[in-house]
Amino acid sequence: MYASLSFFQAIVMGVIQGVTELFPVSSLGHGVLVPALLGWHNLVGSQSVKQSFFLVFLVGLHVGTALGLVLFYRRTWIALFKGFFTQLRRVREEGAASLWRLNDATINQNYRVLIILAIGSVPVGIVGVVLESKLRELFAKPLAAAVFLMVNGLILLLGERLRRTRGRHARFQNLNSLSPSTALGVGSAQILALLAGISRSGVTMVAGLLSGLDHEGAANFSFLLATPVILLAGLYKLPELFGALGNGVRVQTLVGALFAMVTAYVAVRFLTRWFKTKTLTPFAVYCLIAGALCAVRFA
Repeated sequence: MYASLSFFQAIVMGVIQGVTELFPVSSLGHGVLVPALLGWHNLVGSQSVKQSFFLVFLVGLHVGTALGLVLFYRRTWIALFKGFFTQLRRVREEGAASLWRLNDATINQNYRVLIILAIGSVPVGIVGVVLESKLRELFAKPLAAAVFLMVNGLILLLGERLRRTRGRHARFQNLNSLSPSTALGVGSAQILALLAGISRSGVTMVAGLLSGLDHEGAANFSFLLATPVILLAGLYKLPELFGALGNGVRVQTLVGALFAMVTAYVAVRFLTRWFKTKTLTPFAVYCLIAGALCAVRFA
């Protein structure tokens, strides 16, 4: 069957992907709900198929989103990899063991943050490879996505409430001081985002807040943590776009990915400023209202 995807649909889905991947409102949930609400049956119908052109299209949008994140954080990533090579040069003097002394005061801090990000990316990478396709097949349906969107709103509200119980005198860590175990815990929260309706950025921000980060630090850690996961997962599946599943949608995917990249850049720029002074609460309210309305619609 020849794939049917218009350029208008590609642009709309690209914008939605770029925004909702970073806003804590679930890109996968919106990727399921929006086509169903708009009556795009050519997309909705394909989502129930294990191998579908729409899922291949979404992979392309994820790559675009990741590139938008890389562009925004380009100076940070350059600094992190410079730190990595600086630390490698120390191996000649101190031996390979120096690479793992993350609590050593003399360790390059950019290298340390890079390793922390790598540790945090491991759990979702393993679970994603094993379970992602099965979870999408089971739960990537409008009603399930609407319910999980409400659950996402509750998670955001609970996270804000628990953070407030820490009190005004709570000491907030920065990324340089996060322990490997904390990074592993925050990174593991991304596993929940394999369910359509649960936001990757939302659950990792909540986990970061509960680990002692402030909103700005939790947001930056969440976005940096998401970048390699989204990019590598997208590149891993991107070859499917050049196979039979990509017939008829390759150009549309490129257009959608470009819009996803631009909107992701704008979204992350907005959110890094937003979380300097504001909280997750407005996004929680949106998820609860939108999820409830969609649950009624698709019940």
